[in-house]
Amino acid sequence: GSKSLKNVCVTWMMVCIALCVILPCQLLLRNQDRSTVIERSNDSLDMIEMSGFICGYISCVFYLGSRFPQLYKNFRRRSTEGTSYLLFALAMMGNSTYGLSLVLKMPATESSRALYFLHHLPWLIGSFGVLFLDVFVTLQFLLYRQHQEGAAGVVALEVEPLLVNEEAA
Repeated sequence: GSKSLKNVCVTWMMVCIALCVILPCQLLLRNQDRSTVIERSNDSLDMIEMSGFICGYISCVFYLGSRFPQLYKNFRRRSTEGTSYLLFALAMMGNSTYGLSLVLKMPATESSRALYFLHHLPWLIGSFGVLFLDVFVTLQFLLYRQHQEGAAGVVALEVEPLLVNEEAA
């Protein structure tokens, strides 16, 4: 529970710090080496582009992973109570328009399309993948709404105070 969440947060912070140090250093080295760089083909990747892909795929994994805890919690409780559907609806709209903007911006020439698609793959997977997972959250809202309406007549007594250790205030 808490310890594993702390480990994930610390690991994520270390990755972010490393990227914040490594990427600017790569940019500086790239600018210094421009005079000695042998011209590369358009199909090959340099270190900066590779770092961008790595960041894109890491982002994709975390972005997709962000939906599973909510899906699991809703499933376990058989309820979406306390969850804002507006957040998911707006995220769905944002991911739809972002993914479509990448698809509609695709180059006209057939040879450039494959390279464009490959270069934007992590962001396409992230946006359309989370959109797909948000459809399941929507289904949970629809499915568990009936359970919540049936339980609305039952009044639960509060057994735990909202404010704990507030005697000094």
